[in-house]
Amino acid sequence: MFHREIGFRPSLVGVLENVKLWGEVFEVMFNVFEMEIKDSILNREYTHLLAFQFAIESINNRTDILPNITLGYHIYDSCGNENKVIKDVLQIMSGHTVTAPNYSCMEKDAVVGFIGDLLSVTTLPMAQLLSFYGYAQISYGATDPLLRDKTLYPNFFQTVPDDLVYYKALVKLLESFQWSWVGIITSDDDSGQRELQELSKLFTSHQICVEFRVKMSIGNVNIVPLELQTCSTDVILICGSYNLAYMKFLYNVAHVLKNKTLILPSSWSLARELMFMEAPGNCSLVFAVPRHYITEMYDYFNKVQLSDRPYDMLLEEIWMLTFNCLSKNKLKNYLISQMNQQHLGHCSGEEQFKEHFYFMEDSTPYQVYIAVLIMAHALHNINLILNRNEKLKNVKTYEYKYKMPKGRCSDPCLPGSRKALREGYHICCYDCIPCPEGEFTNSTDSGNCQKCPDHEWPNEEKTNCAVRYYEFLSYETDVVALVFSIISILLSLITLCIIGIFTLFRNIPIVRANNRNLSFILLNSLMFSLLCVFLFIGRPVDITCMLRQIFYGVFFTVAVSSVLAKTIIVCIAFKATRPDSPWRKCVGVKLPYTVVLVCSSIQILNAVIWLSLSPPYQEYNLDYPGKIIIQCNEGSVLAFYLMLGYMGFLAAVSFVLAFLVRTLPDIYNEAKYITFSMLVFCSVWICAIPAYLSSTGKHMVTVEIFAILASGGGILGCMFLPKCYNILMEPEENSSGHLLH
Repeated sequence: MFHREIGFRPSLVGVLENVKLWGEVFEVMFNVFEMEIKDSILNREYTHLLAFQFAIESINNRTDILPNITLGYHIYDSCGNENKVIKDVLQIMSGHTVTAPNYSCMEKDAVVGFIGDLLSVTTLPMAQLLSFYGYAQISYGATDPLLRDKTLYPNFFQTVPDDLVYYKALVKLLESFQWSWVGIITSDDDSGQRELQELSKLFTSHQICVEFRVKMSIGNVNIVPLELQTCSTDVILICGSYNLAYMKFLYNVAHVLKNKTLILPSSWSLARELMFMEAPGNCSLVFAVPRHYITEMYDYFNKVQLSDRPYDMLLEEIWMLTFNCLSKNKLKNYLISQMNQQHLGHCSGEEQFKEHFYFMEDSTPYQVYIAVLIMAHALHNINLILNRNEKLKNVKTYEYKYKMPKGRCSDPCLPGSRKALREGYHICCYDCIPCPEGEFTNSTDSGNCQKCPDHEWPNEEKTNCAVRYYEFLSYETDVVALVFSIISILLSLITLCIIGIFTLFRNIPIVRANNRNLSFILLNSLMFSLLCVFLFIGRPVDITCMLRQIFYGVFFTVAVSSVLAKTIIVCIAFKATRPDSPWRKCVGVKLPYTVVLVCSSIQILNAVIWLSLSPPYQEYNLDYPGKIIIQCNEGSVLAFYLMLGYMGFLAAVSFVLAFLVRTLPDIYNEAKYITFSMLVFCSVWICAIPAYLSSTGKHMVTVEIFAILASGGGILGCMFLPKCYNILMEPEENSSGHLLH
């Protein structure tokens, strides 16, 4: 039967080699964590040792792994010290007597591999030395990314993921909570420096900003850094090497870290000491390696008693701290009694110790077991699929003291706004600016707003695009369109009735006065101009756009020309009362028709040129939020305003002439009616044109329709309703006798 030795390097913080170190370490523990946790570190680390022993014994008892071979081991404590770990590795390779590098004094047994260490700070120098001598090494806790370099460490393996995996998981965690403004506390050593560099590089590529970087060293354990006192972020990352000095630093700044959320790496998942600190212990997150439960191993732990291990000095020290037991070492008795301020008594060694082990919350015993098992399988050259059934017990949960920590320099820019960087600040410090008109964002913290397609427009929150609605003066959606239609029909019917009255009483003096044929031309042109309103209502198309302005302009020009002709007749009639007056040559049937024809022809010529060179057409106006205005583009603006201006010129001339002859004595003088009608016409259009120019879409059309109806109705009411009243209500005034009188 062969005997093999495997060097086991647990990081047992409480295993001390001299009285001086014992006193210093436990003095720190007493000052920082008091009585509740003095034994927790020792108990936790001791479970790693028990897991190793259990793994060795279980493998030696199996027949399917390394039959006829017994695994032996040496166990040394690194104490977290790089120099000591090098000395211990050389001692294992040399044998029990002297330390001789590259030479072994062992006659029968040979070292086949090393298991350990727990911390990266001691694993790295251990791996450097073992790679030089070609020994295999399996770590159950080191996570430094340097160890994955197979060129430097070809024989190094590990049972836990390295820090690169943690970095990626950390970034995903920060992004999932939208934390982009964090602080970092790290240890002032090589491990902390490397971790700080890797995180800074990774954060920059993911637009995560670091508000401050605090390096913890032995010299500033009792100092509260100014950065922690003035920081605005609620999310702080803990990096670097885990040790008692670091724990003391966190304890000293606990009042500053109150209500802060600490994010701890997986190497800190064993830090039960944090649970006894109110500030960082609660409201914090830790990345932990999944725990696996092996019933036989924990049964093995529960059976541990000092009476069964009389030569286990470490267990004796744990027993003394836990049960206040006396030992054979008087100096130890004195130191522990002074530290605990309690009297030590005799113990049987059979006390129930299992409730004092914290192995249920610690995944490391399982990682130790796996490391030994992998080493054994490597020796046996067998690939064994491990049973990784998870069974979690006694899971403790902690509630946050407040809904979410503040991990941002600036509040997130919600959809509908974009980020605007502040000059001279971190890229994570920015202002939120609402998207301009016509643009949107549908994601948080967007750097730019996007334009909607032409047929769409952002909703009110500017978070999405919606189809624009079409706007035009519609019968279905606008009541005013229906009102205008009714008024137009009503005025047209009134005009038709007046035409009927004038036709029925065409031979009476009041109808024959001032040329009754001109009255019929005026009434018919007014009726058609009033009916032109229907060309303005409804969805515009090219044909209606061309016809509505042309038809209205021509018909109303004929009407105003007829009014002008009537006014000229009145003026000439009173100028030609004397037989020798030269104005008598102008009195005749042809003059009024000539005035109407000439004046109307000018407007018709303007319309023909307009339609030939630049006719009106339908267009979609996209300049207004949320809607597409379907409107008529007048084509030639000059022709449009020439049309209106020409009608206004004719109306002004008619008004001036009628005003001059309004007081001439004649019972049938129409001058005063023409004066009022042209005054109404001019007043309406003088008010309508500014309103027309300042409005858009259907409101512009509404103004024009109102002007058409108001001016047409004004002429109709001022010129013809009084005559109809006289014809129907005072027939005696139209008799021959009254006329002679």
